Amino acid sequence: MSSAELRLPAVLLTAARVPLIAVGLPLGLGFFSGRPTAKVVQSDWYKNLRTPPGRPPRQVFPIVWPLLYISMGYASHLTVRALDNAASPSARSDLKLALGLYYTQLGLNFLWTPLFFGAKKTGIALLNIGSLTATTFFMTNLLAAHAPGASYMLLPYCLWLSFAAYLNAGIWWLNRREKGE
Repeated sequence: MSSAELRLPAVLLTAARVPLIAVGLPLGLGFFSGRPTAKVVQSDWYKNLRTPPGRPPRQVFPIVWPLLYISMGYASHLTVRALDNAASPSARSDLKLALGLYYTQLGLNFLWTPLFFGAKKTGIALLNIGSLTATTFFMTNLLAAHAPGASYMLLPYCLWLSFAAYLNAGIWWLNRREKGE
């Protein structure tokens, strides 16, 4: 094993090996992170935000996000299965990197809601979602060669993150003078 090879904690590999845990982890984190959002979207701060064209009704988000969390969780399961069956060192290295990126994007995803809705820092949230989107696109592209099923499972997430980044950027831009960001 080369010294540059990514080492993932065993608990992260084990979590992704069990489909129920692999799917439950992002669902649980998403629920925990997003729970305070319900009050914020009723607040004057949120209602008075200027938004870019194309913002869907708020009722869409609690439908879309759980589906995306299920998809991304199952993609992590498919990735670790591909890792367990990979013969070449190159494929193993790419798949370990993809799993590392998966957990990185999961952390970035978890932080976005408290930044945007909790702290009301739309500019910092924009930096976060930009990093999240780039990480997810890179991970999805990396998986295309070694775990195409996982890559396909992540495509809707990539599209939604692109749209969410557009919304975040538009909200930041249209409200920056009022917020001092």
